[in-house]
Amino acid sequence: MRVPIAALVAAALVIGPATAADAAAGGGEAGRHRCTTLADGTPLRGALEGLPDEEASGALVLINDAAGCRQGTAGVADVRTGRSVPSDGRFRIGSMTKTFTAVVALQLAAEGRLDLDQTVQHYLPDLLPAGTAPVTVRQVLTYTSGINHIVVPNKQVDWFLAHRYDRWAKGSQIDTTKPLAFPPGTKQRYGNVDYIVAGLLIEKVTGRTWESQIQRRIVDRLGLRGTTAPGRDVEVRGPHAHGYEATAAGWVDVTRADMSLQWSAASVISTAPDLDRFLMALFSGKLVPQPQLEEMFTVPAGVPLYDGNDDPADDKDAVYTAGLTKLELGPVTMWGKSGDRPGYNNGMAATRDLSARLIFSVNTLHMGGSEQPLRSQRIIMAALLGM
Repeated sequence: MRVPIAALVAAALVIGPATAADAAAGGGEAGRHRCTTLADGTPLRGALEGLPDEEASGALVLINDAAGCRQGTAGVADVRTGRSVPSDGRFRIGSMTKTFTAVVALQLAAEGRLDLDQTVQHYLPDLLPAGTAPVTVRQVLTYTSGINHIVVPNKQVDWFLAHRYDRWAKGSQIDTTKPLAFPPGTKQRYGNVDYIVAGLLIEKVTGRTWESQIQRRIVDRLGLRGTTAPGRDVEVRGPHAHGYEATAAGWVDVTRADMSLQWSAASVISTAPDLDRFLMALFSGKLVPQPQLEEMFTVPAGVPLYDGNDDPADDKDAVYTAGLTKLELGPVTMWGKSGDRPGYNNGMAATRDLSARLIFSVNTLHMGGSEQPLRSQRIIMAALLGM
């Protein structure tokens, strides 16, 4: 579907700042958090103002700190109707899926079914070519394996629109024609491939699908009403804001897509209240016991980030753990994960003691790019001002 940008002006006129009634209309999800609506004049409310614009069609945010739980939305969920973004709306969380996958892997480690120091070759003897250096499960979870991903331009508009319904077999995303990018454990390279391998490991040791393990071990356990691992379903079910891509001909709806390319690395659909509930359970030790939980708060020591550039002068320290990212934001240290898919740019983060938590989703209009959308940056900085 293509929508002329001019059509947004009329839609925006019927949408003002979120009100307490809007929050109540979100139903049970908002009520479970006893959230109030972001007050006008606050930095975070200001970070949402002006939507839709040339960068994003809508956004939602949920924050918990010393002032309590507040939430807000802005922009349009559907440009055809002018419907506002629902506070409990579903969205494609992208790479925040990796945190869910890491949780299941670490639960299996706690149960003695998956040894973090054992090799991928032990569990999946036919996955990597003969002679490949040993790669441990822990190295997979911390992006230090060196395993390569099939390269496809999945965030380029033309490629996405032509291939959005392609079906990928589990494991076909792994490029086994190339040698490891680096000796295992020596560098950290962020990407989806390690968590595709993690999904395969989960299926191997449980004898069940990755999707079923996400459902049973996390979604059902925590009562996450808006969270799914969609499998073959290309829809976003339930209330949600559509994702769009701005083109010269207007906005193209990019909400529907097959997620098998991203699978166990970036396919989950969730809501802000569910993700907040997930973070609270995770950080408080209700999902992953000690010492396995410490894997999620331990950045590999002495390992540089690798971006394909072998110049040591460009090396930066590793920041990723098993399923989380360490975020040094001025005097505040938070742990969380970002994620994006076409039409959605998102983040979740919390302090280790859970005294401050932030969840947001921005319906960005431009897929791809190496920088966080400005709207997302504004939300993050406004949230920090209030912490």
